[in-house]
Amino acid sequence: MVKHNNVVPNIHCHKKYCESSRGPLKVRLTLNQAGKKKSRRLARAAKAAAIAPRPLKLLRPSVHCQTQRYSAKVRLGKGFTLEELKAAGLTARFARTVGIAVDHRRTNKSAESLATNVARLEEYKTKLIVFPKKRLSKVKNGDSSAEECKAATQFKGVVMPLAKASNEIVMADVPSQDISAFTQMRVARKETKVAGFRCSVANREEK
Repeated sequence: MVKHNNVVPNIHCHKKYCESSRGPLKVRLTLNQAGKKKSRRLARAAKAAAIAPRPLKLLRPSVHCQTQRYSAKVRLGKGFTLEELKAAGLTARFARTVGIAVDHRRTNKSAESLATNVARLEEYKTKLIVFPKKRLSKVKNGDSSAEECKAATQFKGVVMPLAKASNEIVMADVPSQDISAFTQMRVARKETKVAGFRCSVANREEK
């Protein structure tokens, strides 16, 4: 008999994964995990070879995480806003053709985020090599030169990753203090501790 006010044990240790009188249990297995990992890797390599020398990944904006708890953290977002593209002198239609992610739903809530992402777009434009629509056609306005197109290589990895903020404390930024707060607290604690003894010694000398 079960003692005390506990939950009545009702565990099922004999799961039937195969066909039975109750029918098959819907158990989802991941025995194809290693095979799927290889399939994804081969698919990425095939796509990169098909679109070469275009990079596999798109340029993403710098955004802040959601909620007050994580808002100080900066990460890569879904796409640039239409306002950011307009400030950088780009259209959404053209940006999608040169490897820039566009998110028409996102809006800018501050001038700082707008300026940061516009600067990110301007930096990307300086590194961008635009091929002509047809490989053997003449170079038109906005296209890169034939020498740049010939020397172009496919970029691998994240396009313009965010720089990680250093957690090291720079001693030059720490204000110097002549008097240490810790020393003051330690001396005050010691004075309080011996104050009674000093009073008794003073009373004894007066007598």
